[in-house]
Amino acid sequence: MSTPSGAGADAVFSALGDPTRRRLIEILSVTPHATPTGLAGELPITRQAVAKHLAALSGAGLVRSVRAGRETRYELDPTALGEAADWIASVGAEWEGRLEGLRRLLERE
Repeated sequence: MSTPSGAGADAVFSALGDPTRRRLIEILSVTPHATPTGLAGELPITRQAVAKHLAALSGAGLVRSVRAGRETRYELDPTALGEAADWIASVGAEWEGRLEGLRRLLERE
């Protein structure tokens, strides 16, 4: 079985453990180049709280920032999310194989 790629995968799963961060990911998936102020308008939290969540998401490699004049805009970076999804799929495939082996064993009995 493949394992998550060290600290990177740990950071992704840790970041996604927070419902506000998951909501930010959802928003950024349909609203690229959003500002912290714009994101705060979508959530019941302050701009400062959004900025802290964005920093955690950025640290996990899930979002990246782009400077546009005086504003910082954020966009989803799907690479780390894809790697985490691949790991989940590999774990699921391993369990499917184990369950299939168990099914064959039980049918023989």
